[in-house]
Amino acid sequence: MLQLSPDLSTPLVTQIVDGLRSQIAAQILKPGTKLPSIRAFAAAHGVSVFTVVEAYDRLVAQGWLVSKAHAGFFVKRRGDEPPVHPSGALVERPRPQFDARWYLKQIFENRNLPLKPGCGWLPHDWLFGDAVRRSMRQLSTDGPELDGYGLPHGHMALRMVLAESLVEHQIAVDADQIVLTHGSSQALDLVARSFVRPGDVVLVDDPGYPNLMFMLRFAGATVVGVPRTAQGYDLQALEALLVQYKPKVFFTQPRLQSPTCSTASLAHLHRLLQLAELHDMLLVENDIYADMDSSQRPSLASLDELRRVIYLGSFSKTISPNLRTGYLVAQRDRLDALVQLKMVSGLTSSDVTERITFGAVTDGRWRKHLKALRDRLGEAHRDVGRKLDGLGFELFHEPGAGMYLWARHPDILDSSTLSQEAAAAGIMLGPGQLFLVEPRPTGWLRFNVAFSQDDRLWQFMGQAIELHRQRNQ
Repeated sequence: MLQLSPDLSTPLVTQIVDGLRSQIAAQILKPGTKLPSIRAFAAAHGVSVFTVVEAYDRLVAQGWLVSKAHAGFFVKRRGDEPPVHPSGALVERPRPQFDARWYLKQIFENRNLPLKPGCGWLPHDWLFGDAVRRSMRQLSTDGPELDGYGLPHGHMALRMVLAESLVEHQIAVDADQIVLTHGSSQALDLVARSFVRPGDVVLVDDPGYPNLMFMLRFAGATVVGVPRTAQGYDLQALEALLVQYKPKVFFTQPRLQSPTCSTASLAHLHRLLQLAELHDMLLVENDIYADMDSSQRPSLASLDELRRVIYLGSFSKTISPNLRTGYLVAQRDRLDALVQLKMVSGLTSSDVTERITFGAVTDGRWRKHLKALRDRLGEAHRDVGRKLDGLGFELFHEPGAGMYLWARHPDILDSSTLSQEAAAAGIMLGPGQLFLVEPRPTGWLRFNVAFSQDDRLWQFMGQAIELHRQRNQ
């Protein structure tokens, strides 16, 4: 039995990880040995179940344990190691099924499920549909230009409005420093293809955006995760990664990040900029949830004045995901390559869509819509947070804003298994391993608060937790 001491400066999680690792290395715990269940270990050692969950999860990630669905945790056997090529090199096994490609396929194939707490958009009645319809009617009356393409940078009037709104966020730019894109996904793709070459090491948030990870790997990059915390980043881990890998670019979402909805503190933003300067690293700031933030706070772009930052935004979350209107902002000397690549890969973005978006953001009700949306999301956060807490979930962070809550339950060891069970019941969940840089079984789940207020969801979750608890005993 491990000897744990809460009086030591070493965290209990670390004590458990180090202790079990030592016992496995010394063959006290032999390969194939089943460890006590999470609840049994917690009761025997007088620690919380969440402490044991975190310790077991780290040991799985480090390769000391394996998690088997409905069976528990076992010491890893030699046969569980990756196969070895005759040359002596390790042969990489195929990645788990849950990757970005699986996620994109499932998220759209299952969008018609009755309940969608795992999705990444807002309900239609939370969006700015009335303004979109008014803008479309006005465009029809004015007679849209259908016989040509838009401008390479995008619709000028919308870029001028954007430049004015960015000034309110302390990002001083001219309209010619803004490039409109087919959603923020195209903006990320343009930046990745312009500044990342095969073999480059790039950093991303971990957990983070699965489509971005797939995009970067497709480009031949080595993707390394920077652990997120409730305050922003694990700065100690970040500094070690910078020294070890010398990455070229860090793609990050400081504000209301998906899936954790954490926001980097001002101190973290300043330190990140210092480290980027010290290690000559480009920062790509994906700020697509800025309009959902009720607090006026600085961004990397505002603090850095775009010297080392490329800034991305989108209207898809607050107006309509079908409009697919995004944008990127950068210094002029970086824009030429981005605009040229935009033209080569897809000519211009849609002038019609950008005109509709312009009509929406210049609608007299635009600011009122944003305030109402923020208030509604805040109320949903409080309601869903209470429901999760009542079922015994641990919340990673309680932001009170944005779209998501990131949570785990001590009896849910593999949220992907739970998600498959939920899909059979007509519920789309967001299993945590989809968002990890190195996918592995985890209990974390992403809840979209706007879609998580239906009592049927919580009836299912209560029943599922009880079933998983029985399996783990």
